[in-house]
Formats: sequence, C-alpha cells, structure tokens
Amino acid sequence: MSTPSAQNRRATFDYEITETIEAGLVLVGQEVKSIRQGHVRIAESYAQVIGNEMWLLNAYIQEYSHSSHVKIDPRRNRKLLLSRTQINRWMERVREKGYTIVPMALYFSKNRVKVKLGLAKSKKLFDKRAAIKDREVKRELDRARKRY
Repeated sequence: MSTPSAQNRRATFDYEITETIEAGLVLVGQEVKSIRQGHVRIAESYAQVIGNEMWLLNAYIQEYSHSSHVKIDPRRNRKLLLSRTQINRWMERVREKGYTIVPMALYFSKNRVKVKLGLAKSKKLFDKRAAIKDREVKRELDRARKRY
C-alpha cells in the first residue's frame, strides 16, 4: 500500500473493524487527477451492495480544476471492483450480523486507485471512552519514556 490519498480516521474510533479488503474503484479520468492532488474525502462515505454489485456511496471527489467541458457530480456513486465470492460473503455478514462496510483509506497501487474497505460493527459509547483513555495512557507513557 502506497501513501494514502485519503484516510478515514474516524472509522477506527467509531467502529470495531473485524476484517479488511482491498477493492478497485471505477473512476473517470478527471477524478483520478483530482485524487492525485488530494481533493477527496471519504469520512462520511460507506459501501453498499446494490443489485449484486458493491458501490461506494457519498464519497466526495472534488471536480478537477482544469477539466474542460465534462461536469460530473462530486458525490456520485462509484462502483467497487470485487469478486463475486467476496461480495456474497460480505453481503451475508452485513445482512445477518448487523455489520456495515466503511472505507478506511483511498490510495494508489501500481497507478490504480484502490480502496481499503473494513467490515465494521458500531462501538458503544463506553467502548469509545475506553479507547480515549487507552490513548491518553499511552501518550503519557511515551512522554515519560522520552524524559528518562
């Protein structure tokens, strides 16, 4: 995985990620150029199975500034490229156990745009508080180690 063009940092805080997968993304040429410039947000986006295909919904890819005549919707639905068995397996998990599919990172791999998807279950409020407490304790320990 190369350097991410976009990351969803709230995904690991709001959700408990049980499994991850890498998927390709069907894009228009000017969207790829915009992603290379870093004009993309995936924090409020999610993936959903619609008619035997998986789609990335509500991802924002800003319109490329030097595009000439073709205007596209920055929040349009984008198709994810996964095998049929992967889609079916994740669709069953989402339907049966109350999971959701969230994008965790968007990056380039061999000049192709890839999305790291996570199969996630929502955390309860006390889980989030515990995560904040653990992070603060770790930060204090790192500061103490640095001093001595």
